[in-house]
Amino acid sequence: MSEKSHFNNLLLLTIATLFISTSGTLGKFIDMPTPVVIWWRSILSVFFLLIFCLYKGINLKIKNNKDRWTFFVAALFMGGHWIFYFYALKLSNVAIGMLSLFTFPVLIAFLEPLFAKTKFDPIHILLGAMVLLGIYILAPEFNIESSQLQGLLFGLLSALCYAVRILILKSHTTNYNSTMLMFYQVLVLSVVLAPTLYFMGTSSITTQYPYVLILALVTTTLGHTMFVNSLKHFKASTASIIGSSQPIFGIIMAYFFLNEIPTKHTFVGGALILATVIVESVRSKKTLND
Repeated sequence: MSEKSHFNNLLLLTIATLFISTSGTLGKFIDMPTPVVIWWRSILSVFFLLIFCLYKGINLKIKNNKDRWTFFVAALFMGGHWIFYFYALKLSNVAIGMLSLFTFPVLIAFLEPLFAKTKFDPIHILLGAMVLLGIYILAPEFNIESSQLQGLLFGLLSALCYAVRILILKSHTTNYNSTMLMFYQVLVLSVVLAPTLYFMGTSSITTQYPYVLILALVTTTLGHTMFVNSLKHFKASTASIIGSSQPIFGIIMAYFFLNEIPTKHTFVGGALILATVIVESVRSKKTLND
């Protein structure tokens, strides 16, 4: 792969990361029950993605029943990731919610050899430890009865779901279009979460629809599709550690839009995470050039 192509792939992955980062501020800000928000996010994304697939002539045919089952399971893990993540944001704040989610690169580094025929790369232990140290510095002290601790735990559950979902889809990115993969995941979630509308109601959508639209179009349709597409060019662990800049983007957005003011620990921990992202970016370039 040429140097220019590698740079372009890294740039697209960074833009995808920026788009996905909007979920922190939006998840905290939108005033609706979490499962209902995720349903709206999914159903709107179904229409956005279907229009895009038809426009681009993307094949929506699933080749076999095994793949159908895989996509269904991946959709459930994505739904778990989104729901637990939004609960984490609601219970704590954008910083804690996003940073607890970013234990997932460490989980992927350990789980990837179980899902794919790849050797375990010891360097990911070091890089993962750097991310964890950054999160430790960023996070405040927790009271065991506090909502912040509960938010952290939901964030960790979200991270586990996210890691498994990425690894499940990794082997399918070469056989299927990434937009098509995302389309079927949000379609499954739209069906699975539909009963929540009956129990929780959705009348507040009348005041929240601009933010839900942004969540569906920018965060989900564009951000997640671009991220899945990046798995064609990077190992899952590489793409995920580069994506660790999401909390930095998210904390900056929360500062401007929610007035959540970062502490000095935020800057120190954030700098450590960004350093990890830069190291992995350089490493991935060398690996591709070898």
